[in-house]
Amino acid sequence: MNAMTMMPPPVTVQAVQQFATFDKKRSKLVPLMAILALHIAGFYAIQSGLLSRVVSAAMPTITTVSIVAPPAPPTPPAPAVPKTVELSAPVPQAVIPPLPLIAVAPTEPTITLPQPTRSEAAPVATTAPAAPSTPAPSPPAPSTPRTVSSVEYIKPPQPIYPNLSRRLGESGTVVLRVLINEKGLPEQILIHKSTGYNNLDEAGRQAAQRALFKPMIENGKAVPVYVLLPLTFQIS
Repeated sequence: MNAMTMMPPPVTVQAVQQFATFDKKRSKLVPLMAILALHIAGFYAIQSGLLSRVVSAAMPTITTVSIVAPPAPPTPPAPAVPKTVELSAPVPQAVIPPLPLIAVAPTEPTITLPQPTRSEAAPVATTAPAAPSTPAPSPPAPSTPRTVSSVEYIKPPQPIYPNLSRRLGESGTVVLRVLINEKGLPEQILIHKSTGYNNLDEAGRQAAQRALFKPMIENGKAVPVYVLLPLTFQIS
């Protein structure tokens, strides 16, 4: 038995054109059908209440917060009013005893004598004024030390020339007024005449402070004296 071979029908140009036209129509119908399906689904959701549940689920939950006012502070208790208590027993009244009577003896009349006048009074004795007392003699005031022209030295003054004055070329003679006490020590040193330079005047004063003098003897007794002491500063 011979097998029959099935051959597909031949594809013509008209068939290809019809298929292409049907493909284009189908591509246009697909979006329209999708839009129609979406509308149908939305209508169904509105009718069944599904859309309202979705919107309710998407909306945030509103929480109601109640603000409670703080409790009022407790009112302080009113002060206690003292009670009025009536006394059952009457208050006894104070009884004042009568004062005793004192018998006063009658007095006899007295006679008052007149007072004597000033003229009749005894004369007042007068005392003689006391003689002025003689003031006690005051001690003699201490005598001021006199100024002498010269004194003898035990250790003569040795002035030291200041280095700064030497570099600056300062020179001159300072005259010092020196108070020499009973022991021959310079007790007070004053500038009688300045050199015009403080450094030279101070150097002369320090030199006189280091000097030692012989005490001034008068009537066999050492006395303080003033002396004018010149000291010369000269650059050699």
